[in-house]
Amino acid sequence: MPQPRHTMALPAPTDAQLDRSLDEGMKKYFDVCREKLGMLPNVLRAYAFRPAKLRNFVNFYNELMLGESGLSKLEREMIAVVVSSANHCYYCLVAHGQAVRQLSGDPELGEMLAFNYRVAPLNRRQKAMLDFVYKMTTQPFAVDAADRKSLKRAGFSDSEIFDIADTAGFYNMSNRVATAVDMMPNPEYHARNREPARSAGKSKTARGGKGNRR
Repeated sequence: MPQPRHTMALPAPTDAQLDRSLDEGMKKYFDVCREKLGMLPNVLRAYAFRPAKLRNFVNFYNELMLGESGLSKLEREMIAVVVSSANHCYYCLVAHGQAVRQLSGDPELGEMLAFNYRVAPLNRRQKAMLDFVYKMTTQPFAVDAADRKSLKRAGFSDSEIFDIADTAGFYNMSNRVATAVDMMPNPEYHARNREPARSAGKSKTARGGKGNRR
């Protein structure tokens, strides 16, 4: 059964409307997205409903997910999936679940994180990170020094702890916006990266250690 066909419950801009409302820089950015991804992510089309907010969203996302950090790109996507799982955000579970499958080469990991990250064969660093963001999402008032110390013990630096919190905070915000306007993920996400990567040296734990991944 196909998902609803709308981009969101509010009127998302058509391609013709985007051509009239976006500045040249954002038009080029959209063209790059279409070229690299084979589609324009619905979250960008939805945010284009409010062009000034679109630019803020894109700048924040690019810095958060592609900027320099001790967190790998996979780790940042893992955070997005676990936060979205706790919030039952359909859009972000589908979109970022696909990113986890792609970056890890492991479709089973994407499913485990989406349903219950605790069943995944995570290393100590990843488990501490996801325990923290799950608590931050479900019980933000209860996060305390002991939780930050657990991240320290797992090997995270102060700047990495900040990046974990910042990433989880962003997806808690975007989850709520996506759910409130009934944002739908692009149908293409569902089928991508469902076959496991064929790699002789593949680890049984989620891949992607420290360092930036662009």
